Amino acid sequence: MLIVAALGGNALLRRGEKLAAQIQQHHVVDAVAQLAKLCTGNELIVTHGNGPQVGLLALESANDPELERPYPFDVLGAQTQGMIGYWLLQALTNAVPSRESVALVTQTLVDVNDPAFTHPTKFVGHGYGEVEAQALAASNGWSVARDGALWRRVVASPEPREIIEGPVIERLARRGTIVVGVGGGGVPVAREDGVLRGIDAVIDKDLATALLAISVGADLMVLVTDVAGVIDGFATPDARVLSTVTVAQLRSRTFAPGSMGPKVESACRFVEATGRRAVIGALDDVLGLVEGTSGTSVVAH
Repeated sequence: MLIVAALGGNALLRRGEKLAAQIQQHHVVDAVAQLAKLCTGNELIVTHGNGPQVGLLALESANDPELERPYPFDVLGAQTQGMIGYWLLQALTNAVPSRESVALVTQTLVDVNDPAFTHPTKFVGHGYGEVEAQALAASNGWSVARDGALWRRVVASPEPREIIEGPVIERLARRGTIVVGVGGGGVPVAREDGVLRGIDAVIDKDLATALLAISVGADLMVLVTDVAGVIDGFATPDARVLSTVTVAQLRSRTFAPGSMGPKVESACRFVEATGRRAVIGALDDVLGLVEGTSGTSVVAH
């Protein structure tokens, strides 16, 4: 079975933790210990988020006196793919030494006319109090929005149209190589007159993961988060985890756009395109997610 598994930002960093390398590496090792359980008898492709990491690099770049202008987000996204991909690759090599593993810097095609460029929604970087966030927005030319109790920078997040390296990823995975790719949704690029060029944006990791899973013919897509599954009636006394739910049932509900919303949309897209199952749930029971005994399984009917 070919499984595409997406690691959420919590796999690298918990809310409120500092972006120290050793903290993130510790979380990566723990996450890979769970993912390694999927490798027996299966092919595995791993994607990952990069919101806090790309935000930190953007802030550092903006404050670097040696630079006339900050690095664009496509370059910063490639940098985070290298960093996080290295951590995952090393942990996978240590955890599953009998299998080849590789991490690929991956490009994702977007449309330069996407309306997302005028309506930034993708959270990146640290959370701030409202006063500090507004001051940073004014001094740096940022857009900011509330993310739970804090405020964070938001940037353009265009729709992913094609995973450029998708065929390479599929060939490697089908021959048994564990592949890390489409990190942070992939580096956003546009094609003009047959030539690719970078685009200053950040792509949603879950939407790009669904596109990848569809394009490689995955048998199962697993979206790992820090909750047990999709919660109906979130933050109410009647809150409960949905176990098995159809696309139609999910689409009849509303979910937070910055957290569960993209995961639900991604799961629905994968199921609609393939008729196969997607599952959303916690990393600490990854085998249960695959077997359908935990998390929220999204099915066609």
